Amino acid sequence: MLFDAVGTLIELREPVGETYARLARTHGVDLPAWRITDAFARIHRQAPPMVFPGTPPKEIAQAERRWWREIVRGTFLATDGTARFPDFDAYFESLYRTFTRPEAWRRSTGSRTALAALRARGLATGVVSNFDQRLHQILEGLDLDGFFDVVVLPASVGAAKPDARIFRVALERLGRGAAETVYVGDDREHDLEGARAAGLRAIDARALATLAELPNRVEALNRGSP
Repeated sequence: MLFDAVGTLIELREPVGETYARLARTHGVDLPAWRITDAFARIHRQAPPMVFPGTPPKEIAQAERRWWREIVRGTFLATDGTARFPDFDAYFESLYRTFTRPEAWRRSTGSRTALAALRARGLATGVVSNFDQRLHQILEGLDLDGFFDVVVLPASVGAAKPDARIFRVALERLGRGAAETVYVGDDREHDLEGARAAGLRAIDARALATLAELPNRVEALNRGSP
């Protein structure tokens, strides 16, 4: 079993635009949260993959930080090009630290129950996410890290979803074949279509009332039931 992280296993405690706007007000910029949310969605979707060819492993964290800095700057430019922070770098550092803390996140409803049930059935489990290296700290803080045999991230393997290569790396590390592995995610293109193109079966997390339904859904899928 392989899982997406953000939007599937974990979620933000408040909408991204609310956090951006709340911290921006303390740094001299007051913009509506809904406009920031809309701009963030557009900028994030258009951004290049979080992949940095040739970057030494010890420099990946800084490369990821720079990637996010461009996302944040682009978000505010798209929200209101006239908005000016007295010190944008100070704002960005505050925002980046906020999303690093596990307290900014929560487990999706039923995620821990589902993972415990799957592990009890002897299934190997892992995460394939387009997030950055901070995910390790977040999963640990939410008491989820112990459920996973592998956590595969773009900057570490040189590919991001929906690229089949990131799924293949996860399968190799998990020691499983594509046809016997199920991927659970919430994004149609990156998660579901990406996993299927790599030969995995896929379950749309949005089709479940909560992730607690997942073990039974997996059993039904293995039996060939709809």
